[in-house]
Amino acid sequence: MSPAVAGAIFIVSLIVALALVHKPLGDYMHRVYTGVRHTAVERGVYRLLGVRADAEQSWGVYARGLLAFSVISILVVYALQRLQDKLPLSLGLAPVTDHIAWNTAISFVTNTNWQAYSGESTMGHLTQMAALAVQNFVSASVGMAVAIALVRGFARRRSETIGNFWVDLVRGTIRILLPIAFVGALVLVAGGLIQNFSGLHEVTTLTGGTQSITGGPVASQEVIKELGTNGGGFYNANSAHPFENAATWTNWFEIFLILLIPFALPRTFGRMVGQVRQGYAILAVMATLALASVVLTNVFELAGDATVPQAAGAAMEGKEVRFGIPSSATFGAATTLTSTGAVNSFHDSYTPFGGMMTMLNMMLGEVAPGGVGAGLYGMLILAVITVFVAGLMVGRTPEYLGKKIGAREIKLASLYFLVTPMLVLVGTAVAMGSPERRASMLNAGPHGLSEILYAFTSASNNNGSAFAGLTVNTPWYDVALGLCMAFGRFLPIILVLALAGSLARQSPVPEGAGTLPTHRPQFVGMVVGVTVILVALTFLPALALGPIAEGLS
Repeated sequence: MSPAVAGAIFIVSLIVALALVHKPLGDYMHRVYTGVRHTAVERGVYRLLGVRADAEQSWGVYARGLLAFSVISILVVYALQRLQDKLPLSLGLAPVTDHIAWNTAISFVTNTNWQAYSGESTMGHLTQMAALAVQNFVSASVGMAVAIALVRGFARRRSETIGNFWVDLVRGTIRILLPIAFVGALVLVAGGLIQNFSGLHEVTTLTGGTQSITGGPVASQEVIKELGTNGGGFYNANSAHPFENAATWTNWFEIFLILLIPFALPRTFGRMVGQVRQGYAILAVMATLALASVVLTNVFELAGDATVPQAAGAAMEGKEVRFGIPSSATFGAATTLTSTGAVNSFHDSYTPFGGMMTMLNMMLGEVAPGGVGAGLYGMLILAVITVFVAGLMVGRTPEYLGKKIGAREIKLASLYFLVTPMLVLVGTAVAMGSPERRASMLNAGPHGLSEILYAFTSASNNNGSAFAGLTVNTPWYDVALGLCMAFGRFLPIILVLALAGSLARQSPVPEGAGTLPTHRPQFVGMVVGVTVILVALTFLPALALGPIAEGLS
């Protein structure tokens, strides 16, 4: 069987599996976020937090609760790293340096999970469990909570509230993420991933040598990672390591986990707004962009364009031989289309246009299907922008799901879209303008620019993957990328919640003869077009100087 045919079967089987779980999982999440009863465990958490679970919140109160929770989380994660040597289960490891601790705390609380260090030699068990693993769950639950709050904004009429942040946070963690992680971990253990607490293992590195490493609860961390909640890995080789990705079928299963929740959330959206077909329209946009990305990434990698791949006869450098080119390319596309950040191959070793696709996936705003929760609210923002553009074209006040998109709404949506490109392009420009920062590049020329552009794109979009050719373990990069992660996470969230509050207060607008149908293929095509055009206008010059210039040279 040729690699192309094997890759096609791999992709088709993923599509079938995701289609099978789309409805049941989406309906289950709808019940989770719309139910009125609290479980005994949840009531205990609410009492511990001092939360009135049945009290609704305005968007401002919702946002303040989210920001307070995130700030406290950052301080706790930072403290656990800095005090690591004085705490149990430190494995004798030294305290994490201040700039790495800052970067890591911001990284995991913002659901970026960018790692400027090797997990196996830097973090003890307590730090891994109490700091990083906890944030793997709750930071993803925060993203889902924001998405649900925006959906409530569309669904509610003349309301001053959009839900309760603490209830959404607790339910998303306990009822959705934990059960899936538990079942997924059992599947991965059955596939050969280790699930131990301690012990020394002798493993062969990718370069052929050996090193002693300390084992940890790898299977649990791996399934958390692949759920789109964690781009970090216990081993520095990430999902190319056999202890984190044991076989070709576990590789398939991990990609399935990456896409599972983001592709099911449009069903939840459709159920909550009372129009399932609207959810299918959003899903169609996500699927169109995702399929195009996966196919193009595979085509570029299988073609093997570039000097080294052509000389070797294939683009296998930097890829795990167990998975080959198609499974690696599909993993790379899936991880950058979402906010997972896990990798089973080095994106820095991809062909110029293959590497460009991984960057372009993040530059889309990670909306196809995007991060856990973040993908849905990002896509809904693009839908708002699309109906506004369509309204300008026909001279009508734009409407979406019975809500008018006026000056306030489009300003919030526009600011949302502008935040990330500003962080990416300004950060890249500052780094490229300094000889000291450029010294961190492994390569000169267009590929070196791509390494820096990728780093700031990944951080600002809260992805967490790396091109792996840039040395970012320096105080300047740790601070700069940490700021990009923080601003790239919380500024858009505040704008989304403000938009949710504005929409919830509106009275419903009845459909008329001039209302744009937002559930038909025409609208799906318009949203795809607007997304691609906006990204092209914003990032094409930077891509032209980096991967495009390298690919055409």
